[in-house]
Amino acid sequence: MKIAQENDKVLGFDNEGLGRRPTKKTSRNRVMSPTVAARELMRDAWPIQRYGKLDNVFYQAVRFISPRVAKQFTPRRARSIWEGSARRIDSDEMDALRAAIIEEAHREQQELRARLAALDKKVAAFSESVAGRSVASSSE
Repeated sequence: MKIAQENDKVLGFDNEGLGRRPTKKTSRNRVMSPTVAARELMRDAWPIQRYGKLDNVFYQAVRFISPRVAKQFTPRRARSIWEGSARRIDSDEMDALRAAIIEEAHREQQELRARLAALDKKVAAFSESVAGRSVASSSE
């Protein structure tokens, strides 16, 4: 009898752990599916605030992604990725989305630099006018 019990444990028939999920090293909360990752990349690459409406977003996404993928990339495909309802994401689509993120970062950086240059000009003009008034008032 004792030998049979030892064989059952070796074969995996022991009742320990029944009814519980096996523990994993990574939790399910940390794992992101490719469709969700693609949705987040797309929303970051083409923010709705910049383009105004979704049709413009899809048009720009198709213009950017189409030359970078082997399959035909349509506005309908862009919408399914945007909504997170795509069944699968091809690797070349994911690569194109990552490239779009980089392009958006460059575009945003250029806009910020232009905005900072404009603000520097305004501050310099204001400083000159204030300095001119103080010099004029002190000379009188």
